[in-house]
Amino acid sequence: MNKNFKDVVDLRRPLGSAFWRKGWLWIFWVILGLYIVFSTLYAVRPDEVGVILRFGRYVRTTQPGLHVKLPFSIEKLYRVKVKHIFKEEFGFRTLVPGVKTRYAEKKFLDESLMLTGDLNAAEVEWIVQYKVKDARAYLFNVRNVRNTIRNVSEAAMRQVVGDRSISDVLTVGRVEIGNEVERIMQRLLDKYKVGVKIVTVKLQGVDPPDPVKPAFNEVNEARQEMERMINQAWAEYNKVIPRAKGEAEKTIRAAEGYAINRVNRAKGDANRFIALWQEYQKAKDVTKRRLYIEMMRDVLPTIQRKYIIDVDQKGLLPFLNLKEEKK
Repeated sequence: MNKNFKDVVDLRRPLGSAFWRKGWLWIFWVILGLYIVFSTLYAVRPDEVGVILRFGRYVRTTQPGLHVKLPFSIEKLYRVKVKHIFKEEFGFRTLVPGVKTRYAEKKFLDESLMLTGDLNAAEVEWIVQYKVKDARAYLFNVRNVRNTIRNVSEAAMRQVVGDRSISDVLTVGRVEIGNEVERIMQRLLDKYKVGVKIVTVKLQGVDPPDPVKPAFNEVNEARQEMERMINQAWAEYNKVIPRAKGEAEKTIRAAEGYAINRVNRAKGDANRFIALWQEYQKAKDVTKRRLYIEMMRDVLPTIQRKYIIDVDQKGLLPFLNLKEEKK
């Protein structure tokens, strides 16, 4: 019985070994098939492009969607976000963005401390936003794109700030400085063929260093007071000078009008005299009488009392009542 049992065991052992060998083989082929499928098919998200390398050499760039590549790492995929806006911060770091953004308390003076054109120091904080415009250049032309962008941005900012005065950097020149830094960065990055596009450069804060802040505040207050006084002076100037100019113009126009009136009246009187003289030459007696009558017509109405005396009368006193009161 023991012998038969051993024979049965010996007979079944080869069959079990063969079964397990076939099972592991099937598992191997299934795993291999799944690996081939998953290493062949790949998907690119809507905000990405896929860069394919074959044996380490660039062959193509694929757009968003489902695609196929060669398996077994013959072709390798790199996904690059081409629609995402990347941001780099200089002089500060954001710890938690949101409604109540929290920033790092540490100061990055090696980035932000700069010398202006008038030899004053300023702490400049700014951000750079960029996106990828050429995925192939972004991946392979520069070893470390982020460090390159930061170095180029810092160099451009120091160049622009170094050409301006401290008052320009602190007040009205901030937008212009950002635009100029953006142009310089884009020109340098295109020269290096980094494959990125600068979206914007914005100055977040420009302050004097802490040790000299009180002095800067006093200077700013003095400048504001000076600007206020200048504005008041200009306001007074704009109020007085136009009024004086208007009065002067009015006086000039009145004088010109008076001169024209006097000249015209003089010309009219002269023409009237010439016309009368011409008529007088034609009929002297008639003209003389007419002139006399016209003169008397104008003069007599203005006289309150009229005394008509004979030409041959010698004495006037008997006719005049000198004691009579004027009514």
